[in-house]
Amino acid sequence: MATTTRGLSIIVGVAIFLATLHTNILGVDGRAFFVFGDSLVDSGNNNYLATTARADAPPYGIDYPTRRPTGRFSNGFNIPDLISQSIGGTESPLPYLSPALTGQRLLVGANFASAGVGILNDTGVQFVNIIRPFQQLEYFQQYQSRVSALVGAGDAKRLVNQALVLMTLGGNDFVNNYYLVPFSARSRQFSLPDYVRYLISEYQKILRKLYDLGARRVIVTGTGPLGCVPAELAQRSTNGQCSAELQRAAGLFNPQLTQMLLNLNSQVGGNVFIAANTQLTNNDFIHNPQAFGFVTAKVACCGQGPYNGLGLCTQLSNLCPNREVYAFWDPFHPSEKANKIIVRQILSGSLDYMNPMNLSTIIALDSLL
Repeated sequence: MATTTRGLSIIVGVAIFLATLHTNILGVDGRAFFVFGDSLVDSGNNNYLATTARADAPPYGIDYPTRRPTGRFSNGFNIPDLISQSIGGTESPLPYLSPALTGQRLLVGANFASAGVGILNDTGVQFVNIIRPFQQLEYFQQYQSRVSALVGAGDAKRLVNQALVLMTLGGNDFVNNYYLVPFSARSRQFSLPDYVRYLISEYQKILRKLYDLGARRVIVTGTGPLGCVPAELAQRSTNGQCSAELQRAAGLFNPQLTQMLLNLNSQVGGNVFIAANTQLTNNDFIHNPQAFGFVTAKVACCGQGPYNGLGLCTQLSNLCPNREVYAFWDPFHPSEKANKIIVRQILSGSLDYMNPMNLSTIIALDSLL
């Protein structure tokens, strides 16, 4: 048995190497990458929209290669950037609304994510003009028509079927909907357990539509530990402890999300949907920040008020001199260094973190097809 396991490990290792080599050689002809979701993965779509949910002013982007804001809610690279780098991509997929997304650059993929959105259409209404999930999927259909015109319908279908997809939704449905204000409309309509079940049922519709549009490898991230972000500590914590109510929400949502994804896989007859337990990954560095090289996982690098958790990150905000020692960049979003930890688990995490398999295994298996 030990010999068999060792032999399988060698085969998987060689397959990963060959897949990465293949992608590096082919560049834009390699695996495309599509991104859907909210501000955790938005790379600048909201820059082109009339909305307050934007990250297009300093100090956002302070550690990005250009040292300029790009629309990413980060001091530097975000999760899609780091996944692109991990799979050997020549560049991160451009925002779908970017005028630069034309010609051969379409073959790299596209980022459809929009800060402020949630699973539900009424999430983020205060941000007004944002790209809600079904609009993101409509843009995905539009994208496929554009690629078909470029390379033909058959190659376009193959590009989509072989692509890697990242989907990140759910957090805003709590912090920017259910818990946005006391006695919110959704909290009067649903108890928390019933609201979570409703979210999961609506999310399943989105994911099923994504499958119908041709997606066959979809990493779906859960919410982080919602009650532990600096914004919630500033508003709800009196002693630096995470908000119990928001932690309860994440604790209900994430296991049900994983189960729904596994059920979907049973329905479609394959491991299409991969559950990324980002709550567990975040918990690792939130509860033991020093082990990951952080000084704090409570105080945001950029912000104001308690824990730098109030308001927006602006040029007038407090700004830490060393982003490497902060787990959170702004009141809601991880720093680039924290994003690297998250992506490392997506790439090689155990079943507790990535169910039913991690990204390295996906790459290895798909290289054998």
